[in-house]
Amino acid sequence: MTGAGRAGAKQAARRINAAGDLLTAGLTVAEAISTLAEQHGISERQARRYVERVQEVGSIEVPETKVVFTVKLPESVVVRFREYARANRITLSGLATRVLSEFLRDAAAGPDGG
Repeated sequence: MTGAGRAGAKQAARRINAAGDLLTAGLTVAEAISTLAEQHGISERQARRYVERVQEVGSIEVPETKVVFTVKLPESVVVRFREYARANRITLSGLATRVLSEFLRDAAAGPDGG
């Protein structure tokens, strides 16, 4: 065990998916726990949590690395953006990701949708 602290979202997702790969390869739950603990330098207790998680929800998407992206916007747009995010209980980053992703998807589809 490394004692490096709590795993980040990306590392946790990779470990959950690794647990799923071990189970898919035919290892028993006990074997998967032991192998995962050894491969990732974690306790068997923590490895068991990853194995249980993959059994509950299946493989999960590994989150992308996030970067800072600074833009200048009119104050009125920023005020409305913050109000919308607050009212819908979503972070500014989450809302910006959703809006920009939808815009870029629609733009790639072209003016007539494809």
